[in-house]
Amino acid sequence: MNDIAPTLDAGQRGPTDHTIRDQIVTAAGEHFSRYGYGKTTVSDLAESVGFSKAYIYKFFESKQAIGEVICGNTLASISDEVMAAVAEGRTATDKLRRMFRTTVDSSVKLFFDDRKLYDIAAYSSLERWRSSTAYRERMFELLQQIVLEGRAAGEFERKTPLDETCRAIFGAMQSFINPVMLQHNLDRVPETPNEIISLILRSLAP
Repeated sequence: MNDIAPTLDAGQRGPTDHTIRDQIVTAAGEHFSRYGYGKTTVSDLAESVGFSKAYIYKFFESKQAIGEVICGNTLASISDEVMAAVAEGRTATDKLRRMFRTTVDSSVKLFFDDRKLYDIAAYSSLERWRSSTAYRERMFELLQQIVLEGRAAGEFERKTPLDETCRAIFGAMQSFINPVMLQHNLDRVPETPNEIISLILRSLAP
């Protein structure tokens, strides 16, 4: 019998006591920040919150399920910052610059402020966790909206198919928005990201 409630994310189990679930997630975040995802065990988390390991498994089916929640929250905070920055843009060109710059700035800030949580995001991306996949989808949808807005306003060319255009732009951005790749390109921030977005905007000119 499947004991995963249909309203919960995969990996999260009942009972639906959000207070206890939040306690577990908070304790896990603290352990991950201090010791790293790989070195933290479910037993460590159980000891931290004063529950048995078996009790934690009533709420989450695995350590990864807990990591998914933390990673999802982390990536959601980045996407919220990006959405807010884009909303302040006056033109599609301005919005595209804001999208790329804010994504890079927020990711770099996370890398230096909480490296171990950043590492969870990188691990999530490498292993294609649902939290990471959802983040990529949100960013790609935002990019599509900006490109469509730019085309409607006459800022961007319309000949290239939309999907092809957005895939090319998103691919060009990956070195600085994918956490796995960004950590190897920190010494190129902010000069190279600025050069990339300028090149992208020139290619979009009608």
